[in-house]
Amino acid sequence: MLGALFVTMTASVAGLPVAGPVRLRSAVVAIIGVLLGSRFTPDVMAQLGETVLTLAILMVYLVAVAALVVPFYRYVGRQDWTTAYFAGMPGGLTEMIEFGEARGANVPAIVLAHSLRIVVTIALMAFLFRIVLGHDVGAAAMVPGPAIGPVDALILIASAVLGALVGIRLRLPAPTFLGPLVLSAAVHMAGITESAPPALLVNAAQVMLGTILGCRFVGIAPATLARAGLLSLGSTILTLALALAAGLAMGRVAGVDLDQALLALAPGGLTEMGLIALAIHADVAFVALHHVARILVVLVLAPLAARFLPPSG
Repeated sequence: MLGALFVTMTASVAGLPVAGPVRLRSAVVAIIGVLLGSRFTPDVMAQLGETVLTLAILMVYLVAVAALVVPFYRYVGRQDWTTAYFAGMPGGLTEMIEFGEARGANVPAIVLAHSLRIVVTIALMAFLFRIVLGHDVGAAAMVPGPAIGPVDALILIASAVLGALVGIRLRLPAPTFLGPLVLSAAVHMAGITESAPPALLVNAAQVMLGTILGCRFVGIAPATLARAGLLSLGSTILTLALALAAGLAMGRVAGVDLDQALLALAPGGLTEMGLIALAIHADVAFVALHHVARILVVLVLAPLAARFLPPSG
């Protein structure tokens, strides 16, 4: 994913004629959703008492991120309050763009802020786990699971297709990803199947996802990208510092490993952080649950809190 992302991002900024397989994005994220859902085992139910505490810490962490990063974009980035707010809130890219555009924000600035936040977070977390901590981030995802029979294959395909349709119908955030993840998690926790998508298919999906992310930067001038990149680096470091503090708190009150807590709190995408969690053999269910909670809380509360923003000037 990282290789495809950085190559296509470089080509995009250089003005080369590149285009990602955008039409395949729904299928790509559905495959990854089914994969991550397969990590929800019956043992997950035993963690409910632990997650009440860690979700409470997550709520405090989100408030702290908003209180620190939004003013960072306002005063350091010199953006108006509305743009700074929707650029700095740790929510999903699509939702923050829609809310910001409805309130007259600078949409390209929001797109850059969230796209680069994900890119910077992926790069920093991959560096942390592979170089600093020595995890085999690339190869771990290739560990084969149980053999897939015809019935298991049908169950996984149904989880992807029906999950995506239900997600769209229910208007879930990231419906073609979250719907398959939830349905896959349900059939795995119920013990209906223990299978996961084959590694070759998952790796192909990661390459396509990285290509799609990299092609978001088509038409962005290098100077604009450099300035936005510095802002994103600063805001991401601030957010990760808060994530470290919250992760240490999770470890103290609930005994959560710091690696796992950081992935659950890192300001990257749900899909991408879930893939890294899978690669280092962290608890994917724990990581996914906290990212889903983050997205839903920001989705509900961000537009309400936006009414109290001070006037820009």
